[in-house]
Amino acid sequence: MSHATRRASELALDETTVTAIRAALKTTADEVVQAIIDEVPPYANALSGHMGATIRRAVRTALGHYLDLASGNATGGDAGDAAYELGRGEVRDGRSMDALLSAYRVGARVAWRCLAAGAVPAGLPAAEVAKFAELTFAYIDELSAASAAGHADELAARGRAIERHLEHLARDLLAGASPDVLLASAQRAGWQPPVSLTAVLLPAAQARPAYRALDDQSTLVLDDLPDATGVLLVPDADRSHLLRQLTDRTAVVGPARPWTRAAASYARAVRARSLSSDIRDTEDHLPELVLSADVEAFADLRARALAPLWTLPVATARRLEETLREWLLHQGRRDEVAAALFVHPQTVRYRMSQLRELFPDLASPHRVLELTLAVGLRGA
Repeated sequence: MSHATRRASELALDETTVTAIRAALKTTADEVVQAIIDEVPPYANALSGHMGATIRRAVRTALGHYLDLASGNATGGDAGDAAYELGRGEVRDGRSMDALLSAYRVGARVAWRCLAAGAVPAGLPAAEVAKFAELTFAYIDELSAASAAGHADELAARGRAIERHLEHLARDLLAGASPDVLLASAQRAGWQPPVSLTAVLLPAAQARPAYRALDDQSTLVLDDLPDATGVLLVPDADRSHLLRQLTDRTAVVGPARPWTRAAASYARAVRARSLSSDIRDTEDHLPELVLSADVEAFADLRARALAPLWTLPVATARRLEETLREWLLHQGRRDEVAAALFVHPQTVRYRMSQLRELFPDLASPHRVLELTLAVGLRGA
């Protein structure tokens, strides 16, 4: 038994009192609505026109249920259901529960004043007037609680729906969906597209904690990708700041890309992770990423460009390849090449003589380009 029902069972309203109160219900409802308009700012414009008429009917219905409860003819359940739906509707109309609770407080005060004005002249004994007051406020408390439950449930349902839409958007972005599909997906999620997105790969278990640490509600997150991988899609990221925020996490940060091309940022981060577990910022490893983009093409290039070395003993070929690499990187500056290899400059001179014999066209720009690419990755 609810608190209001228990209070109603202790109250004895005679037929004369009930009739007097019922006659004043319409006027009471109008006064309640007007007081809410005057005293609760979020409702100043919401209770006019068609919406105002609907609310007035709802208030009269609630008062009618209340009177049925007070006279022992109802349990108040229907009013509780209506109050629950009212709480849900407030979420859809963009109002907080605080606004509705304020409306209930104002409504309770005005309703009690009007109801008492009808009950006391009808001869309701003083002891019963006190019980009547207790019932009035117990009833309002129950309606408030029902509305609060409806409000909370609607918020939770909306939160789950938005989360599903955001997850769907993230998957569309990673899949490289068309701009039209992405725009429609963003609109469903209520997500405002940024200029750019930056993909961040992390272990799945770190994705949600990292998302919370970034404290950016517009960041998209997935934590159920294959291989226990998670991904964040960070809007308009300050790259250096983002990298600092991820210092203690096992993260790979892709490049910033226009938001409809977030898949390109994700793909580069995935490729970087497959290349080395030590890569954090893909922007620091562009040469390696370029040379590893087509592994077979790179292998073919090395095989062709370095073919003269393959006729030599393995150790000799390795020393000459290292020397060739440093010579190309240091643009032929012998002392710098020697320092990089920890050998004497004369050793560099001797090795370069060997290389020029193996590669007679070593001065050719095309040959220099091929060889630079071929020896571009150590240990390739």
